[in-house]
Amino acid sequence: MEGRGVGLSSYLTVAVVIGVALAGIGLLFLVSRTLAPHARPVEVLPFQSGWMPKEHALSRYHARWYPMALVFLAFDVEMLFMYPWAAVVARLGAEAIIEMFVFLGVLVLGVIWAWREGAFRWV
Repeated sequence: MEGRGVGLSSYLTVAVVIGVALAGIGLLFLVSRTLAPHARPVEVLPFQSGWMPKEHALSRYHARWYPMALVFLAFDVEMLFMYPWAAVVARLGAEAIIEMFVFLGVLVLGVIWAWREGAFRWV
């Protein structure tokens, strides 16, 4: 039997696994449809400390906020790397300081690029 290639039983096994997976997905979908509460439309009620909302509570954020969020994450990751660096800078000396300034330089280049692309313009 060796060297004959892939037999019919291998294809049958794959077909059975795919069939079981699809049946499981269908079963989970049906269970969700039968047990989930029926969604009612969200009424416009005050949700911001009693102020009447200017927009729907489930409205999407404007795309202009995403570049700002990415810049925030860049600075957040910077702080994540600066804490362990501060713990070992006394032991490693000038080498650690040079490495941190190279890291900060790369981040500053990213901020300059984001500024040029207009990520900091609000409107």
